[in-house]
Amino acid sequence: MKSLEYIIQKAASVQKTILLTEGEDERVQQAAHLLVERGWAKKVILITENTLLNLEDKRIIIKVISQNEISEQDISDYLLVNASKSFTWEYAQNQLKHPLWFGAYLLKNHVVDVAVSGAVHTTADVIRAGLRVLGMPKHTRTISSTFLMVLPDGRLLTYADCGVIPYPTVEQLADITLCSANTHAVLTGETSKVALLSFSTKGSAKHENIDKLLEVLNIVKSKNPDLCIDGELQFDAAFVPSVAQRKAPDSPVAGNANVFIFPDLAAGNIAYKITERIAGATAIGPLLQGFSYPWLDLSRGCRAEDIALTAMMGVLLSTQEKVHTV
Repeated sequence: MKSLEYIIQKAASVQKTILLTEGEDERVQQAAHLLVERGWAKKVILITENTLLNLEDKRIIIKVISQNEISEQDISDYLLVNASKSFTWEYAQNQLKHPLWFGAYLLKNHVVDVAVSGAVHTTADVIRAGLRVLGMPKHTRTISSTFLMVLPDGRLLTYADCGVIPYPTVEQLADITLCSANTHAVLTGETSKVALLSFSTKGSAKHENIDKLLEVLNIVKSKNPDLCIDGELQFDAAFVPSVAQRKAPDSPVAGNANVFIFPDLAAGNIAYKITERIAGATAIGPLLQGFSYPWLDLSRGCRAEDIALTAMMGVLLSTQEKVHTV
């Protein structure tokens, strides 16, 4: 069983350059210090509009937004990617001065390896900037999120989607499942064992929502036949071995699942908060997935420690091969 410490040590060994786009926020500045003082990052770049900001650590670089940082090629690329929007040159030029858009271009242009936002801006703002600048790889059409749940006994679970899509379609839920299984494997080094969660276990109830999950199961299996996945499963059948023996004895996943796919955003969001508050788990995320580059979000109630941990998850995600399509 891998641990959070294992993940952090693995990420720290890579020594990437991390971008924090909201450099004027005190929590973000504290996170930058944590990342370099602990040896977790090669260097940290903070985006700011404050020319007087100085953190007196050479490993923390203050990058003030200026027109000189934005090339005509960047503007042309932005207009090309967003051709359907009919943006003007002036609009694109001004948009790219925004910290999120500016940060996305630094990531796309390989100035940095990982970018983290969301301490100040909403998830919708973070996703919008990512979509308009970074785009998605060919294998997915869905932006979603996972939470890495660190249980008090050290076990690592992945919950999805808990932060983006309120009512996913069959195709979106299949995308969420495939991306989440990949995210869990990359972060933890474990084989992903995926449970499609419901109020029924293996036909114990009949409902159109269960039929939907069975469609998702078929799509996922057709796209990744080697993935260890099953559904529909109730949470107790997916998580507790003794319950799994009674409810789903022939399931390859029941009782041992480590990736839990919820049928909608309400279920996922409620579940991760209950696990965090009642079970005493640590919730790391929301970790955005589906972008062509490691572009991560935060809760606006985050602490400096949360920002640093999210950045380290991004470092590991940056090590997987990407197909940049934008």
